Amino acid sequence: MPKYLRYSPERRPIFVTVKTLTSQAILVEHRDALRNAIETVQARRPFTIDAMVLLTDHFHTIWTLPIEDEDFSSRISVIKTLFAKQIERDDEVVTSSRTARRERGIWQRRFYDHVIRDERDLQNHIDYIHINPVKHGYVQRVQDWPHSSFHRYVRQGLLPMDWAGGDATDFDAGE
Repeated sequence: MPKYLRYSPERRPIFVTVKTLTSQAILVEHRDALRNAIETVQARRPFTIDAMVLLTDHFHTIWTLPIEDEDFSSRISVIKTLFAKQIERDDEVVTSSRTARRERGIWQRRFYDHVIRDERDLQNHIDYIHINPVKHGYVQRVQDWPHSSFHRYVRQGLLPMDWAGGDATDFDAGE
């Protein structure tokens, strides 16, 4: 069995999925802008990225927030804003509602979040993050997708390079 991060109630990890509007495939192309936005927010309001995968039109991540500052929602909002300020797009979908709110047509307004309940839930969500590029058909093997914390887990000895047997055909991440 792989060695995972240890869950504790004090750590309060949260799983988050953030998607682009109309599934625009722009995130890998502009990954440096997203990285800069995340690092800027982390410097202002610290949090730990326990696991993450960046796909073309969405990302999944697990964050651990400080106990005294559990506001992940505003962190996501600022990341989305900083990202949008760094990129130029000619094909954005900007409705009158978005214009009134001074929003660009890049991100979906809402995001999915789930507070991790226990160690098993944490393990299932880490597995889900790492298998996601295979699930979506981007690669045949988890190790072949470069935009994932999977490679950090391998470097740290937490997972073997051939984790999940190389593909997701028989894999169940507790969905």
